[in-house]
Parts: sequence; structure tokens; C-alpha cells
Amino acid sequence: MKKKFILPLLLLLQIIIIKLLSLFPEFVERYYSNGLFPYLSKGSRIFFGLFGFSIGDIIYGIVLFFVFRWLWKKRKTWKKEYKNNILSVLSAFAIFYFLFHILWAVNYHRVPLHEKMGISKEYTPDELVVFTKKLIEKTNETHRLIEKNDNLKVVNPYTVQQIYDLSLNGYAALEKQYPYFGFKHESTKSSLISLPLSYMGFGGYLNPFTNEAQVNSKLPLYNLPTTTCHEMSHQIGYASESEANFIGYMASIKNNDLYFKYSGYTLALKYCLRNIGKIDKNKALSLKPLILPGILANFKESEEFNKKHESFVETIFEYIYDNFLKLNRQEDGLETYSKFVGLLVNYYHDKEL
Repeated sequence: MKKKFILPLLLLLQIIIIKLLSLFPEFVERYYSNGLFPYLSKGSRIFFGLFGFSIGDIIYGIVLFFVFRWLWKKRKTWKKEYKNNILSVLSAFAIFYFLFHILWAVNYHRVPLHEKMGISKEYTPDELVVFTKKLIEKTNETHRLIEKNDNLKVVNPYTVQQIYDLSLNGYAALEKQYPYFGFKHESTKSSLISLPLSYMGFGGYLNPFTNEAQVNSKLPLYNLPTTTCHEMSHQIGYASESEANFIGYMASIKNNDLYFKYSGYTLALKYCLRNIGKIDKNKALSLKPLILPGILANFKESEEFNKKHESFVETIFEYIYDNFLKLNRQEDGLETYSKFVGLLVNYYHDKEL
């Protein structure tokens, strides 16, 4: 067999293996998510955490440079050498696919978090409304502990780096209750492409090759603690966006810092109101008067940030990422993010907020 066919064939083999692994989540959970992956992720965070800037963003930049360079060099050969060029693309993708999965993405196929925690994901509209009212009370209470004026929005006093550092406290508290959420060795970075991420509509992302949590540092600061905790949850192997939202929320409200708690509660409240609005728009509007004006001012701050960075680029990347999620066992695509509301409602079914 010619060497040029080896990697494309291995790509096919890899796809088959991943499909088979998806049928055995308990195997993935035991031997990868709680077996191999913790060593890989810990090693990556220790090494890349030594650098105060995003190595992953730089690697992506270098790779993109060589991709465009190759495309430019091959621009006149597509008709004559299209077979060899396609094999070259498949070979490169085979390497990418292998590294992507072995270093992180096999976690897409682990045991779902709701099964692991023994809670349901389903809820009735009435249950959602009851929970949201409790959440409004808790968010109002937290706002008043920070800001004495109900009409003023909360302004987070920390620097971005201080938020990264304080995020570990929430995970330390969460680990005492749920050891599988333990987090050691911070490797959280402000993405070098934070401005482009804003126009793409992303609050951050995990670099699966370096295990660096890349955070969009341009976001409104009141939002940043929970966004940071969300990306950190990906670092410890929770690939589902709904699960990452839930863990990010938990790590925020378990933090002893009020600004982290506020960030977590406001994130959850926004998603709950959005989900109620999809079911009954009038009901969602009827709940808004219960929310302090200062909290609504923070919501408006986020809306203005998003509106300022609206562009066709966001639409393109939303389409791409929506389909990426669907290909990786998140059938609802971008709607997966809001599915964490089901985890919240059921987690607090017999607990106080």
C-alpha cells in the first residue's frame, strides 16, 4: 500500500472507533474520562499554565498560516493533481482528528452528568416558573448585599486576572461536595483574539490541544466569573455545553465571593427567563417587575455588548458551531446551552437555593 493512503484510511478507522465508543459511555467514563484524560489534562495545564499568554491561540495562528500557504501554493494544481491534494487534506485531517479526540474530545461520549448525579433533565412549565421566582429572590438578595441602591447595576471591582485566580476557590468548595468536580493547576488565559470572539458571539472556548481555558476578556465583567468557570469545566473533561453551564454556575455560587455568586445567579436567571419566554412570552414579561432595576441594568449591559458586536461573522460561526455540536452528540446544537435549566430545576427540587 502506498504511504499516501495510510493516513486517510486511518481517518476512516478512527471515525469507526469513535462511533463505537459512543455506544459504551460507561467504558469511556471509566477508562478515558477518569483514566487517561486526567493525566493528559493535568500535564497540559501544568506545562502551558507556566505561560502568561495563550499558547493555543498562537498555535492556531501558525497552523492557519501554513494552511493558507499550502492552499496558495496548490492553487494551480487542483485540476491536475486533485487526487493527491485531496489525500493530503485527508491526511492532515486524520492527524487533527486523532489529536482532538485523544487529548479531549472523547469526553463527548462519557456518561451524561444528570445520570452521574442522579437527577432528571425534564421539568414542567409550572416547575420552571416556581424555580425562577425563587431564583429572582436569591439574585435580588445577592444584588442588595453588593449594591445598596436597587437601581444601580453591579460593577465587578476585580481585574480579569483576579477573576481567574478567584475562580479556583469555587471549584475547591464544589469539590468538597462532589469530588469529581475537583480542579487543580489553573491554566486560564485571556484569548489573544478576544475582540474577534466578541464578533463571533463567543464568551470563550477550550483549546483541546493545550487544555487552556480561553476567555473572551472583552465581556462585561459582571459576567466574566461564570464564563471563566464554564470554560474551566471543559478543562476537567465535561464537553457538553449544558453540563459546562451547570458546573460553571455551581462553581460560581459555591464561591465565597459575592461577585461570583451574583454572576452565577444572573446567568441562571437569564436562561430561565429565556426558556419561559419560549413557552409563554407574557408569563416571562410578568416576572420582570419582580427583578431589581439594577439587575435589569446588568442584563441591558450584556444586550448592548452583544448588539455592538453583531455582524454577519457571528451568523456564520453560529451556523458552524451549531452543526459542530450536533455532530458531537449535542443534538440540540446551540440550544444545548439552555438545556442546563433542566439540570437546575431538578437539582433544586428538594434543595434551597
